[in-house]
Amino acid sequence: MNDATPKAKSGPVPKGQWSQALWHDLNRTDIHRSLRKDLRDLYHFYLDDEDRRKLRGMGSLKRGLVLGWWLLKGLVMNLSPGRRVMLLLSVLLLVFGDFNFSSGDVSISLNVSLVSFALVLLILMLELKDKLLARDELEVGRAVQLSLLPAENPSLEGWDIWLFTRPANDVGGDLVDYLPLEGGRLAVFLGDVAGKGLGAALLMAKLQSTLRALAPEGGDLPMLGARVNRILCRDGLPGRFATLAYLELVPGSGTLRLLNAGHIPPLRLVTGSVDTFEPVAPPLGVLPEAVYVEQTLEVPPGATLLVYSDGLTDTQNENGDFFDEARLQSLLATLGGEPAESAGRRLLGAADIFRGEQAPFDDLSLIVLRRASGPGAPGA
Repeated sequence: MNDATPKAKSGPVPKGQWSQALWHDLNRTDIHRSLRKDLRDLYHFYLDDEDRRKLRGMGSLKRGLVLGWWLLKGLVMNLSPGRRVMLLLSVLLLVFGDFNFSSGDVSISLNVSLVSFALVLLILMLELKDKLLARDELEVGRAVQLSLLPAENPSLEGWDIWLFTRPANDVGGDLVDYLPLEGGRLAVFLGDVAGKGLGAALLMAKLQSTLRALAPEGGDLPMLGARVNRILCRDGLPGRFATLAYLELVPGSGTLRLLNAGHIPPLRLVTGSVDTFEPVAPPLGVLPEAVYVEQTLEVPPGATLLVYSDGLTDTQNENGDFFDEARLQSLLATLGGEPAESAGRRLLGAADIFRGEQAPFDDLSLIVLRRASGPGAPGA
């Protein structure tokens, strides 16, 4: 159910193969596109929205000079104190160039630009070492997170169900899970922790464990929301909160119980028409005494219900345009009769094509629920 496609690694090249790797890099047909992407990533990493807005109002020459200065300042301020000193020393050595000393019959000439290059190379090696160590830790974290998520889609009489999640980085803050309950009922839920990366992943694990502990106790969905909310307010991370769409399904029935805690309301596709719903409660982990309500949704035979995270509609292309909900609803309206997985993958494919070469901005998750239309239909 999760995107387990291995990520391309730019880690250490095995000893003895560095020359082959360098030759391969020089002969890549997409090297121009790769360099352009790296420069664009630098631009977005070191400059915030206000800085980029100011740059757009400048002339070409001034913009180039200011951009170079801001990028340099961002680099220096993100180095450790010792590495900042080394970088400053390397710049001074490069500016002053050769060093000449004469005293009587003694004359000394040094090409200090080589020392400057060596210092920059040393800084680069230290930064790369930190990156590789962090990457190894994140890969372990990704493996642990994937082990917490279900390995396959649930099966329930009368329903075709597909779950999917894909983090923007190595680890993510989206939760997609399901839980069998008493009486043959099935709970499926999608949570979205504010932010992304390691902090969001830790709170996601907390939300998952809390739901798995409390949901089997059954019954009242507003009470479940209130209890989970109090726990996250008490034990959550500062400045972090989570939205949640929690649904309970009954075998052979199209009536769903929904607990929506600040999440994007589901979309329902019935005979080519897409229905929307209103949000009804705040996110989890913000207000300790927040009140939650239970909603009831009817999904007729052959209809589809889509639950998704904002990583889908907030998908951006290189021009800064969003995939947005209008585009999503328009595409969803054409997917009537599609099996759950087929419909979900078509939505993902459309978002990926729209994004192009732009790096994913946010975690992206889907739950697609299709009600069986009759005997022999998926899930029947």
